[in-house]
Amino acid sequence: METQDIIEPLIKDPTLIFFVVLLVILFAPIVMSKLRIPHIIGMVLAGVLIGEHGLNLLQRDISFEVFGQVGLYYIMFLAGLEMDLESVKKNSKRLVIFGLLTCFIPLILTYLMSITILGYGARSSFLLGCIMASNTLVAYPIIGRYGLQQNSSVMISVGSSMLSLFLALVMLAGLVGTFSKDSGWLFWTLFVIKFTAFCAGSILLIPRLARYFLRRYSDAVMQYIFVISVMFLSAALSALIGLEGIFGAFFSGLILNRYIPHVSPLMNRTEFIGNAIFIPYFLIGVGMLINLNTLLEGAEIWGIVLLIAFFGTFGKALAAYLSALLFRLTKAEGHMMFGLTSAHAAGAIAMVMVGRRLLLDDGTALTDNNMLNGVVIMILVTCIISTIMTERASQQIIFNERALPDMNKPRQDDEKIMVCVKYPEIAPQLLELAQLTRNQKLKRELVALNVVYDGENSAKEREQGLQLLEQLQRQASASEVQVQTQVRLATNIANGIKHAFRESGCSEIVMGMHVHTEITKKFWGEFIQSLYNGLNRQILLMRFTQPLSTLRRIQVAVPSRAEFEPGFKRWLERLCRFAGQLDCRVQFHGRHESLTLIEQYVNNQHPNVRAEYTYMAHWNELPQLASHIGDDNLLVVVNARKGTISYKNALDRLPDELTKYFSGTNLMIIFPDQYGNTKEEKMSFTEAQHHEENSIYDTLLNWIHKSHKIINPIDT
Repeated sequence: METQDIIEPLIKDPTLIFFVVLLVILFAPIVMSKLRIPHIIGMVLAGVLIGEHGLNLLQRDISFEVFGQVGLYYIMFLAGLEMDLESVKKNSKRLVIFGLLTCFIPLILTYLMSITILGYGARSSFLLGCIMASNTLVAYPIIGRYGLQQNSSVMISVGSSMLSLFLALVMLAGLVGTFSKDSGWLFWTLFVIKFTAFCAGSILLIPRLARYFLRRYSDAVMQYIFVISVMFLSAALSALIGLEGIFGAFFSGLILNRYIPHVSPLMNRTEFIGNAIFIPYFLIGVGMLINLNTLLEGAEIWGIVLLIAFFGTFGKALAAYLSALLFRLTKAEGHMMFGLTSAHAAGAIAMVMVGRRLLLDDGTALTDNNMLNGVVIMILVTCIISTIMTERASQQIIFNERALPDMNKPRQDDEKIMVCVKYPEIAPQLLELAQLTRNQKLKRELVALNVVYDGENSAKEREQGLQLLEQLQRQASASEVQVQTQVRLATNIANGIKHAFRESGCSEIVMGMHVHTEITKKFWGEFIQSLYNGLNRQILLMRFTQPLSTLRRIQVAVPSRAEFEPGFKRWLERLCRFAGQLDCRVQFHGRHESLTLIEQYVNNQHPNVRAEYTYMAHWNELPQLASHIGDDNLLVVVNARKGTISYKNALDRLPDELTKYFSGTNLMIIFPDQYGNTKEEKMSFTEAQHHEENSIYDTLLNWIHKSHKIINPIDT
């Protein structure tokens, strides 16, 4: 090792160094995919090959230290961002049980092995046990490729990894404290105070900073820099109180989770930069630390490596499969839990380097060279095991999900959302709203429409419309969403929207109301009435007063008998997706009959959505909601067209009530799908068709009254 340390690397030029690293990042996945080996292993093996213990092409200089540290923080930060916090709360008992098992089983096994077989002292054995008790989510990028971030076994594994890491770091801090003169109750009291202050300060300050910054600055670069700055500040403060920075990075990701929707451009940029540069740098840097030549020094190092890797990995496997058995999870999910929690990386290196700084009474280091080399090579072994198991488990879980039929899923989903844009100030948020409510699995394109009045200024307005749509295309491409754009000339704006809607085969419309535009009778009576009378599909009107990511609660006013409308499930599904992406609470106000069906649907289709249900006896109580809606709330009013089942005369007063009581509120108005044809098409009906339609309608109302015992079927 010493002679190799003296030999200078072949490549010293910074440009060529970065070029070689990029070649590794480019070709490692290609080569590994042909060999059917996870590409993460390729990054680590490439680091072994090009490092000072291999071909000595590159030296592990300060760039690998800095970028590798950033990559490790990125892995933990993304794990926190992508966690479904509501599922974590529901699985909190499982998380704690698995976290304790995956921490203490490997610790105890490794500690006993180290004392009895390797002959290490108590403190050296305890340090080795702490190293094996923790783990690093090296294989987590594989989860992102398969889209399994919200799988229950994944969330339990990620949460338990943080719990085991925290316990290991606390025990390491206690071990370090034994080498200090002040290692008594004062040390632990001070540590608890610092840790409590760190957590409380982060929970109180980071959300306020995020809401303040995201409301005022929409620049993509500024938002990204803000997010990464929060991550590094949290990591630095975490290291300052005696914990590793990776805990702070993960904790900041958890706090920012609800402010960065999973389908937002900001999330896409954060993931892209991390997966393209920083995380590969970290993996290559880990490989450069591994010295395979030590395996040739004799049988002793082989024994240390095999014993450490076996007992540590066996302990992780025992904890994972025992927990899967207790939780009644599938075999594939047990493999997933083992795969994610079995790898060790920079955290283990950091711990063993701490041992190198601690001196025993005889002047020797707590960690000798054999333990250091054994731990580093153990990292390679566990990374290989972890990535292979995670890859296979992911494939098996995906296969099982596709093999199981979904009885509640409709045979054919006609979803295709049209976004009608006019005002540049709110157009980006309308597109973001469509992205948050669309079905991500269908991967269907959005339709962005700008209708220009065919008059004297039509050429200029058409050019402005093209520029606006080009801006929206760039925004959508940042989230990898395809958008079909169209500028249309029309002598009647509503007719232009209706014709484009039918020609594009869309299922619903998302459009906005300018924040400074009042909901006047002219707007409501002419434009909107012309639009919804000509279309029997869902129309969603939105008024923004702040960014969507800063919303904390959605208040939904549901008219009685809304559950009998054909568009009931469509708007409910959109709101559930919206609330789930923003991780905010949604509160439904309505009759018991409607709320019961809404609760059943939410529990069955979106169990992770935090929903509340409040009884509202009469539609006249709508103005009373004004006192319960804050600046960071969204009011959703489910409307109804005349002649439909849920229509009532009180809805005619809606424009006046919204203007009077909810003038400065974030507002969404929904016109659901309806049965039958539009008003324009009804004009050609024969008298017999009218008679048949009325008969069906009367029969349906009679059935509703009898089955639900509605005493006053019409609200006034």
